[in-house]
Amino acid sequence: MGDDESTRWIIHGERVVDDTRKAQLSIASVELPDGVRFEQYVIRAPRAAMMLVLDDEDRALMMRRHRFILDRWVWELPGGYVDPGEDPAETAERECAEETGWRPRSVEPLISFQPMVGTVDSENLLFLGRGADPTGDAVDVNEAQEVGWVPLGELDQRIASGEIVGSASVIGLYKARDVRRSEGAQL
Repeated sequence: MGDDESTRWIIHGERVVDDTRKAQLSIASVELPDGVRFEQYVIRAPRAAMMLVLDDEDRALMMRRHRFILDRWVWELPGGYVDPGEDPAETAERECAEETGWRPRSVEPLISFQPMVGTVDSENLLFLGRGADPTGDAVDVNEAQEVGWVPLGELDQRIASGEIVGSASVIGLYKARDVRRSEGAQL
């Protein structure tokens, strides 16, 4: 299927409102294919890398933390921004160890996605770890209130109840469940 240029949105300019290491906020002047013009907020953020670690019991290593924007306690996967020049797999492994106190035994790519493609440009790279060893380091209270192993069999219930809401966690856990089912796991 080819690209139809007659349906392409046209950007007539973009002005930066704020620019920091973590994100750039701008306003773009956009023209739709029918000629309608409007302004759209655009956020450009660095790539992020997350780690989904599964143990032998088909449980995912997750952190429970407070997210002030939502003012809710949620379970999510460890991860963070990829530093300039850093390999994303190393970022995911490092963040997992720092945020949970567990270092994955293996690291393999799982999926890449853009969580808010209409407004935010921020590639999210998710890696799968199989098994983990404790680092012996205490979990930083600023990172997580609790670290635990969440059974993949509880995934639908925890998402429906609002315990797991972050796009990386939801996408990653569903993808991991599909991978495990394709490997013959009964979830």
